[in-house]
Parts: sequence; structure tokens; C-alpha cells
Amino acid sequence: MLRLKKVITSEDTLAFQLKEKIEKRQATVGVIGLGYVGLPLAVEKGKVGFSVIGFDINPARVAQVNAGENYIGDVKDEELQELVEKGVMTATTEYARITECDIIVICVPTPLTATRDPDISYIQSSSEEIAKYLKPGQLVTLESTTYPGTTQEVILPTLEKSGLEVGKDFFLAFSPERVDPGNKRFTTNNTSKVVGGVTPVCLEVAYTFYDQTIVNVVPVSSPAAAELTKVFENTYRAVNIALVNELMLLCDRMGLDIWEIVEAAGTKPFGIQTFWPGPGVGGHCIPIDPFYLTWKAREYDFHTRFIELAGEINVEVSYYVIDKVIQALNSENKSVKDSKILCLGVAYKKDIDDARESPALKIIELLRQQGANITYHDPHIPVVEAYGGCTVAMESVDLTDEVLAEADCVLILTDHSDVDYNYVAEKANLIVDTRNATREVEHNRHKITKI
Repeated sequence: MLRLKKVITSEDTLAFQLKEKIEKRQATVGVIGLGYVGLPLAVEKGKVGFSVIGFDINPARVAQVNAGENYIGDVKDEELQELVEKGVMTATTEYARITECDIIVICVPTPLTATRDPDISYIQSSSEEIAKYLKPGQLVTLESTTYPGTTQEVILPTLEKSGLEVGKDFFLAFSPERVDPGNKRFTTNNTSKVVGGVTPVCLEVAYTFYDQTIVNVVPVSSPAAAELTKVFENTYRAVNIALVNELMLLCDRMGLDIWEIVEAAGTKPFGIQTFWPGPGVGGHCIPIDPFYLTWKAREYDFHTRFIELAGEINVEVSYYVIDKVIQALNSENKSVKDSKILCLGVAYKKDIDDARESPALKIIELLRQQGANITYHDPHIPVVEAYGGCTVAMESVDLTDEVLAEADCVLILTDHSDVDYNYVAEKANLIVDTRNATREVEHNRHKITKI
């Protein structure tokens, strides 16, 4: 692993001054994008003494921050409020305030297009805004997940239009976010941070910045190496999820319990890491990042067959869930058409309020196309907008005796901890459990179909 070589001397005037300012916590940090990545980062920087300016194109979000109103689960309400009240943190839609910043961190979305190609338009527009106001002595870092080469092929040429020279007049690096929403053990500050700079001076400045709030900062040889590190991390997860999902399909044919097998295999103390099957993959990383890698690989006349197959399997299991619902209803002499199906959970994973790329939304839409009447309950997501494959906006219903009794089938898509599954099993007529949420239910097992 690369070891950081300290190359900055007092002769590197701008770099030396910025590094000293960072170490004294006197630098002003600008964070572009105040979402699931940007707001926690801004709060962490503010907590250790940096002045923070948050930038966002959404005026409502800016107003919330300036009022000290938190909207991200991984941020503590009182911490944001205190930073705003003390004047340590403020938010704006005005990019001209970039001139007030010593460090600018880009934390904008990087979705896929309809054809599953990378959409880096938010990165491009942010870079163009920064270039308008870039001044000597500033550090720019990109945290948005993207394909290897983005920092040097897209951001660097844009910033150089200012006439400033990278590594001398300004500093540029990539350091991928590693946010795991809802994770109480690993947060922004205690999750190791990879960073790669365009030049050795850029790397040292960026390393110094992240070292102020991150327990372990890991330097790598270039921004492209850091970019590929992040994409690899999530591709690793996607491939292993696909493996266990494919095993689930086989177990269904063989009449074996996939949950029993995975749990038993996980008792081996070496050589295996436990991944659980489910109705598909969701979130802002796992369903998206592998496609960034496959897209970039084609530039080198290389086809990532293994990765692409994993993506196909993870899509296939959502259709498998539909088949299991149809089979379960058939066992009760009912058709999916006109059946009332109550979906438990629409978040992409348990105990969070995030439905981005959630397989639940796709499954809901597929069932609706089959003629089913869909309602949902999610204690963390009161409203689902018409997005992510779901074409109809919906509101969460209360989990009552009547709601459960009226449903022809209860489909568990997210295993939230604060749902009483014993109660669900007692009151429901039929359950299809895609998450093994009912594993502790002792009675009414005859009602439950596990995938």
C-alpha cells in the first residue's frame, strides 16, 4: 500500500499556507450537494472547528439547513442545529460564495441514464461553477462515485480553463464517499478514507484535510486508483449478492432453505463472508456502480462478463418474487389480478428512510401491471413518489388488524426492525417473506412462504 510522502515545503507557498490553515482548522470548507453524503460530511467538518458553507441547487433544502432542520438519518438533529446557531455552518444556492472557501468538496449524485450509461452531468455542472470562481490556493476534491478517469479527464480540464495550474496554483483529488446509511457502528469519521491526488502535492494537501476528521486515511497513487477502488468495493458486493441470489433460485428448485444454508456456511471462521439473498439490490451504489465500470471497460475493448451477469441475476430475482407471490395466491385459489397485496417496506434496506433504486418499487409496479391492488406500510417512508420504476404515488398505511385482514397477501420486501412480525403473522391471511423477517415467528408458520 502506498505510503504518503511529504513533499510540501515552505517554497510551495500556496500549498504550504493551505496545509497550515487546514491543520489549524482555520480553513473554510465548501460542500456542494447536501444529500446523504454531503450533509454528514459538512457536519463532521463543522464539529472539529472548520467553517462550513453548504451549496445546493434545491432552495428548500438550503432553507432547512439554515433553519437547523435535519433531514438525513445519519446526522444528529442537535449537532446540525448547534452548528447553525453558532454560525459555524450555513447553506446557500449562490455558487459565487465559492470564493470564500479554501476547500471545495463535490458530493453530487451520479445516476445512470435510461440506457444504463453514467450520468455525470451533476459533476460537470459543479465543475463549471467552481471554475468560474476558482482562485489560487484552493483544494477541490470529488467524492461522488464515478468511473475511473473522471477527475483527470472531466474535472481537471474544466478547472484549468481558469488559467491556474494544478499542483501549483490549485489542488485536485478524488476521495470516494463510503457512507452506509443506517450503520450505527461505522460512520463518516471512523470509516477509512481512500484519497488520490493529481500530483504528490495535491495528495498531501487532500490527505491533510481528511486526516483532520477521519480515523484512517489511505493514500493511493492517483485519482483513477481511488475511483476504481470505490467502484470495485461495490462491484464486489453486487457480485456476491448475485451469487447468493442465484443459489436461492437453485435452492427453490431443490426444495432447500437458502437461509439455513447461508447461516450454516457463515459459521466457518475463514474463507467466506456472509451475504444474504433478497428481492433485488437497491440504494445509490450497488445497482449503479458496477455499470460505471462496465461502461468504462468498453473504452479499452474489454467486456466485464462476470460483472454484467451479476447485474442480470440481481434483476432476475425481482421477477422471481412475482412468481412466488403468484404461486402463493394460487395455493389459496386466488389470482394475482384484483388481489389486495400489502407490501411491508419500500426502503432499499432495513431501518433507513431511503428508497433510491429500491427493488420494492420495481416489484410493486410489476404486481400492479399484473392487476394487483397495492398498498404499503413503511414506518420510515410515509410517502412514495412516482419514481424509481413506480408509476403511482402512494402513502404508507397504518399496520392495523383491518389492513392486515383485508390483504390477500402480505409481501415483506424490507425487514424493518420496528415491525412486529408475530403480530403480522397472526392477523395476515398469507405472507410471502423475501427477507427472512419471520424467522423468529413461532406460530402461524403455515401462512408463511419464504423465498
